[in-house]
Amino acid sequence: MVQQLPKPLIDLYNVYIHGGMSRREFMEGIEKFAVGGLTVAAISGALMPNYALGEVVPKNDSRLKIETVTVPSPQGNTNIKGQFARPASAAATAKLPGILVVHENRGLNPHIEDIGRRLALEGFNTFAPDGLTSVGGYPGDDEKGGQLFGTVNGPKMQEDFFAAATWLKARPDGNGKVGVTGFCFGGGVSNNLAVRMGADLAAAVPFYGQAPQAADVPKIKAAVLVHHGATDTRLVNAWPAYDEAMKAAGVTHEGYIYEGAGHGFNNDATAARYNEAASKLAMQRTIAWFKKYLA
Repeated sequence: MVQQLPKPLIDLYNVYIHGGMSRREFMEGIEKFAVGGLTVAAISGALMPNYALGEVVPKNDSRLKIETVTVPSPQGNTNIKGQFARPASAAATAKLPGILVVHENRGLNPHIEDIGRRLALEGFNTFAPDGLTSVGGYPGDDEKGGQLFGTVNGPKMQEDFFAAATWLKARPDGNGKVGVTGFCFGGGVSNNLAVRMGADLAAAVPFYGQAPQAADVPKIKAAVLVHHGATDTRLVNAWPAYDEAMKAAGVTHEGYIYEGAGHGFNNDATAARYNEAASKLAMQRTIAWFKKYLA
């Protein structure tokens, strides 16, 4: 499989997955790069997700207690389903910190479920909710998931994630502290929850997520850790303003820009975007951050 692709191809894929072009336009764009030994099949294989390839912690991992739960969301879309995971070794009375894991703009796909399981193995209760619950849930295909995503009431979906975070924080097997991490769309949700929840959220770790409005930053009481890929220029260019706003508001925070990495660099199910060095370092920092601020 081709893994090193020209940046314009990565940019093309990012436009496509964010709804900026149709699948036909995307495939036509790929064809322009299919020269020499670089075939359309090889390019699409490197760009499109391969969830089996990226799986680290399987759904039947005996080290975890994993279940599908439904959380009421009275101000949102009635309820929201998702994957709850907890270390199997934790005693029934053990109270663990919680981490909400928020997906990209395609719903709760296998990669985000896997991230939830990976974090659970580090000693956390994790909940990865599916923002597509109200339209039948993640359909098993990212393209269809992206289409469904566009049909969901956006403000109500934000209420769903708020309900999920509140539920996780209040669980009797939790220690009363909750954090959030998310990717792309989920990174923006992480920042929004930091604003919305104030002191009720202990930590937020957005991966390449949209920053909140500067006027809202003083509402943040969580410790915030931000990750961006250096070639993700739009978000990288927006980072200094967010950084300065958090400094001015006295928000505990750190931010990292990973050289050679782009948007989606943590997603090891998409070979062309995945940056192993950046991903491993970012996740090490993320786990250490949550262990520090959710203890």
